[in-house]
Amino acid sequence: MSPSVLLLRAVNVSGRNSVPMARLREVLAAETDLGDVSTYIASGNILCRTPLDPDAACDAVRAAIRVEFGVDTPVIHRTHAQLVSSESAQPFPEGDVKFVHAMFLQGSPSEGAIEALEQRLLPAERIALVGDDMWIDYGEGGMHSTRLTKAVLDRALGVAGTARNLRTTRTLIELTA
Repeated sequence: MSPSVLLLRAVNVSGRNSVPMARLREVLAAETDLGDVSTYIASGNILCRTPLDPDAACDAVRAAIRVEFGVDTPVIHRTHAQLVSSESAQPFPEGDVKFVHAMFLQGSPSEGAIEALEQRLLPAERIALVGDDMWIDYGEGGMHSTRLTKAVLDRALGVAGTARNLRTTRTLIELTA
């Protein structure tokens, strides 16, 4: 079976939602049916064999994290092919790899979400939807100056998502190859 990645949202950020990756690997090996589990950096990237039922695997991982760490976080699945397809279609190839982000969504965003978010963009920012992934170019200001906050994104999109910069996305593609 081919490798996949399970993406956790907002873990190990500014001392909140602590999910130690070494312990997470142990918990997932003991509490789930995932095979060949590893992690990449502390931001919540779980590499594994593609589960037979990705939705059930995401639910199992979310439940295990809630029980073990007291953190309730969405878990989003992407196969290697999905990562490659999204990255190759992303519309900001000239953007800085630190400031271009893929926001992997749990499903399709609400109708009109992109238009609503475009109203909040700063002059250097750009967004585009590629399948169930929203690509954001934060421009030279980076995420620190954006008005696309978690609350704004959640409200407009109507579906959970988690973002990774282009450098991390490309590394995940390599690791799942």
